[in-house]
Amino acid sequence: MEPGGLEWLLVPMQQLVSWGAAGAMVFGGVVPYIPQYRDIRRTQNAEGFSTYVCLVLLVANILRILFWFGRRFESPLLWQSIIMIITMLLMLKLCTEVRVSNELNIKRRSFAAADSKDEEIKAPPKRSYLDFDLNYFWHWSKFTDYVQCVLTFTGVTGYITYLWLDSSLFVETLGFLAVFTEAMLGVPQLYRNYQNRSTEGMSIKMVLMWTSGDTFKTVYFILNQAPFQFSICGLLQVFVDITILLQVYLYSYYPQKPVSHTAHPASTKAL
Repeated sequence: MEPGGLEWLLVPMQQLVSWGAAGAMVFGGVVPYIPQYRDIRRTQNAEGFSTYVCLVLLVANILRILFWFGRRFESPLLWQSIIMIITMLLMLKLCTEVRVSNELNIKRRSFAAADSKDEEIKAPPKRSYLDFDLNYFWHWSKFTDYVQCVLTFTGVTGYITYLWLDSSLFVETLGFLAVFTEAMLGVPQLYRNYQNRSTEGMSIKMVLMWTSGDTFKTVYFILNQAPFQFSICGLLQVFVDITILLQVYLYSYYPQKPVSHTAHPASTKAL
């Protein structure tokens, strides 16, 4: 085959591979949560999944989008953040509904105080101040409370970014915070497994997909010369994923006595 003919074949193939890699970056990040979402819907039990994972990903991807305004990186990474935010909100909605439906004697926990007297009559009394008590933060009774929190965080960080967008130091720091926060994704699940001395209720498929996806993502960052923050924190994320897989092995083959959580029931909740 002549060189010209070979080039005619290779160029479309390279373009196809490039599109495939971009598509995997955009949608690959949400795939690990599909089995976990289905398990929660099927069992109506969300205790094995830490919704602080959702918090970490929401913060990380909001910061990444803001970073894009200061330093334009590849568009697939931007779209990945948008898709991930939508996915995490869906996970939060399901987990909140499942937890509230399973709880008895619900004590209403909210992000913001009630404004409607009618609502106060129909529902249990709400807290009269923003619920920033660490024991109850991100453990609210309605999905709308999580949405309010996310919108508040987005508004505050967006305004700060707008004011400091011309500072290269601020922009680079913002990028580092975005990817470092995402690198800490597995830490809430890691801690919950350690706290329970068990990985029961956690989707093993989710963690395996985390590991393969994060490995692919890190290689993608390196090959495409993404900002250095992405590559460094990608490697850290792979390390955390592998540690969780070691927990799966350890607690499966060497069961340990669970730690007592009688001191404060709410502190044992993943939601």
